[in-house]
Amino acid sequence: MIPWFRSPIRLLAALCLALPAGACSPPVTTVAPGPLAGDAAWSGTVRVAGDIVVPEDTRLVIAPGTRVLFEPPPPGTDRFRQHPNFPGSELIVRGTLVAEGTPGRPILFAAADPDAPAGSWGGVNLAQATSNSFSHCIFRQADSALHSRNSEVFIEQCLFENNLVAIRFHSSAILIENNLLRNNATGIRFHDGAPVICRNRLVANGKAFFITAHPREVRIEANDIVDSREFAVVLGEEVPEDVNMAGNFWGEGDPGRTIFDRRRSDYLGRVRVEPRRTEPVPSAGISWSP
Repeated sequence: MIPWFRSPIRLLAALCLALPAGACSPPVTTVAPGPLAGDAAWSGTVRVAGDIVVPEDTRLVIAPGTRVLFEPPPPGTDRFRQHPNFPGSELIVRGTLVAEGTPGRPILFAAADPDAPAGSWGGVNLAQATSNSFSHCIFRQADSALHSRNSEVFIEQCLFENNLVAIRFHSSAILIENNLLRNNATGIRFHDGAPVICRNRLVANGKAFFITAHPREVRIEANDIVDSREFAVVLGEEVPEDVNMAGNFWGEGDPGRTIFDRRRSDYLGRVRVEPRRTEPVPSAGISWSP
């Protein structure tokens, strides 16, 4: 048996009791704007003010329980403001990002001011990045919380709320599974690519889906898409083809009333919803409580 005074856990507890209150709180780190210098691991509270870049061949791992808080960028530090980037402090990933929390210790990406509105920071922006994964994360108050361009990304068991756009992507290999998207101006916005979007719960978003151009080999099924404030699905002017969205639950009533497609503009394709589910998907959404 390890003697009491030699037990690392008990020794740490004794040291904490001997220190002022708050001295053993998780560390607070402020990351300087610009590229990371090599592989990095974030934990505790990480404050971002300006645009941080994860370069190619660089790996950033964010530990469970980490709080990544985005502050307004100081003058000259918001270098990437125009699309495909966004105004505000931003995490731009050209290498690899792994953010895998746990049900008891999710990872938070949010504005430093808890009362800030949606759009108060840019987003986590993946640009030709490979092997990215997000699980048990919370995204709040971003312009486009998670944006992927020509990247590989796996998103599961995450909560997106109070963002202008929750998930936005272009030409990416992307799996979006078992997430909760609520109270965003737009839930999922994309063009091109072959996404797999299954068993998510999209509730009380302005637009649940906004498909802007030429979806191909889309698999969107077994989702709950309910209570959208404007439309459940909007097709953009570059979507003349039909989009198959059969096998989802749309809530009560005719889902066609909440869809902007050929029913409203004859140059658009049609969203195919039949056969549709008549009951909510039991496994849709996250399996943990934020």
